[in-house]
Amino acid sequence: MTAVQFRNPEVRLSEALTATRHAIEGHRVTLRELLRLVGEQGLLVFCAILAMPFLLPVSLPFMSTALGAPMLLIGFAVTMNRVPWLPDRLLDHSLPSATVQHVLERAGKAADRFEHLVRPRMLGLTATQFVNAVHGVALVVVVLALMAPLPLIPLANTLPAIGIILLCLGMAERDGVLLLLGHLFVLVSSLYVGTLLYFAAKAGSDPQATLDMAMQLFQKMFGG
Repeated sequence: MTAVQFRNPEVRLSEALTATRHAIEGHRVTLRELLRLVGEQGLLVFCAILAMPFLLPVSLPFMSTALGAPMLLIGFAVTMNRVPWLPDRLLDHSLPSATVQHVLERAGKAADRFEHLVRPRMLGLTATQFVNAVHGVALVVVVLALMAPLPLIPLANTLPAIGIILLCLGMAERDGVLLLLGHLFVLVSSLYVGTLLYFAAKAGSDPQATLDMAMQLFQKMFGG
């Protein structure tokens, strides 16, 4: 596995993605080379994108498991300061350059839209491997909360998804304000999902009772 470091904050994410796109022009790129070029920043943006479908109040069953697994892998990678472990056969598999460039171009344009809201600040919160590992642990925790088997429960996926997006963008752009907000959402979503899981265990095999208890909790927390 290869250690990766956070980018110099003077280099904007959109610029880094554009540079990566130009670096692979004219040849087929392997997954190993792509991971080396994008580093943790690219993986974190990919993780934030995976979390975006969960911003809807209620998510579809099984979607949290399918999309949560790669997010969990990225969270462990950040915690260990390593790119995710993958078999050599997969890492050395060639990818079509045109397709990869198209994806990087779209990701760069998306990054360019939100960069005016995100900027390097409170750099002490991303200055060392230890604090980055703390953010990685928080990311793992909130992804596990998102993956909890609680389909059709209001905000059971949405609150963790917001935490994931804030943590990932905060780390990618070294924005301490977003990181603090992300940790706040990790705490809130963990308490919310933990309480829902307690209700589910208490209700046993009666899913309607679980839903009724969850709705009562939702009304107490958010009114209505």
